[in-house]
Amino acid sequence: MKPFEKTVIGILGCCCVVLFLVAASKIQGMSYQSPKARFTTASIDADLDISDEYRSSKDRKYKKSKYITVNDLDQKFTLLNYNFRNILDDGATVPRILVLNMPHDIRDIKTPVHRKRVFFKTVLPLVLEANKLILRDRMRILKIKHQKVKTGKVSAVDKLWLAVISEKYKIKQDDFSLILRHVDIIPPSMALAQAAEESGWGTSRFVLEGNALFGQYTFGSQYSLVPKERDAGKEHSIRTFASLLEAVRSYAHNLNTHRAYRKFRTVREIMRRNGREITGNKLIAQLTNYSERGKKYINTIRSIINANRLNNLDKKKLQADFIITRQP
Repeated sequence: MKPFEKTVIGILGCCCVVLFLVAASKIQGMSYQSPKARFTTASIDADLDISDEYRSSKDRKYKKSKYITVNDLDQKFTLLNYNFRNILDDGATVPRILVLNMPHDIRDIKTPVHRKRVFFKTVLPLVLEANKLILRDRMRILKIKHQKVKTGKVSAVDKLWLAVISEKYKIKQDDFSLILRHVDIIPPSMALAQAAEESGWGTSRFVLEGNALFGQYTFGSQYSLVPKERDAGKEHSIRTFASLLEAVRSYAHNLNTHRAYRKFRTVREIMRRNGREITGNKLIAQLTNYSERGKKYINTIRSIINANRLNNLDKKKLQADFIITRQP
């Protein structure tokens, strides 16, 4: 090998090491807490390919007077021909409209049906976006796996990327089956039903003040809200997020990593292997650890799925156009 080639390879190797150390240092900031509390800003935001306008929203200055209103959303949905009944009944794709914050006047909606539709239409694109980002990683893993089977080799760039993914999910880098078991989607029907239950259909203080759609616990004081009726002796708070999408991605990461949901991931993997559709009704039974209510919680989530025909959403896809709805 020529001296020049050795020099080039050496420089590339040093760059890879530096990139890996930077990525790993971010991931080490993860918090490993109770089943509902698994979250990490580093891993949730690192691969978001979105505009500076969205990133600037992460100053965490929650000013109620600047939040979008239900009327603003209804007008936007009408303009985009975003009809939830049509989404449920036919093969219509979902507009890629990512709402940063729940409208604060959602509490003022008098008709339950209207409130439900505003809530579902707001959260559905966020869940599909989070799943799309997960699938992007999953498809790259499958491609690398296929390349290794075909050639017996994995490129240096792919090795580095796999190392970051493995660190993010806390799994072995050389076990493709294990990686794929963790890096997979969350059924939209299940995610929407849990978000509805945990946030009071978008009306809870936690979601309106901190975008906390899924009631994830934290034991840190930063970026959290203390429950007003917390039992004596309890020290948990509710984790807040800079956006609703960040909350959805944190929830998905929780289910894809926490040891309490191993059975959930295993059953999902078996469904994949057998060519079965991944649905909320089939997987929700594996989340008894998500709530202290256990099986009663599972029955509640399943009833929300069935009553609102959310199972029809598990195959939905987003439109290509990217729209961000933010505060005025």
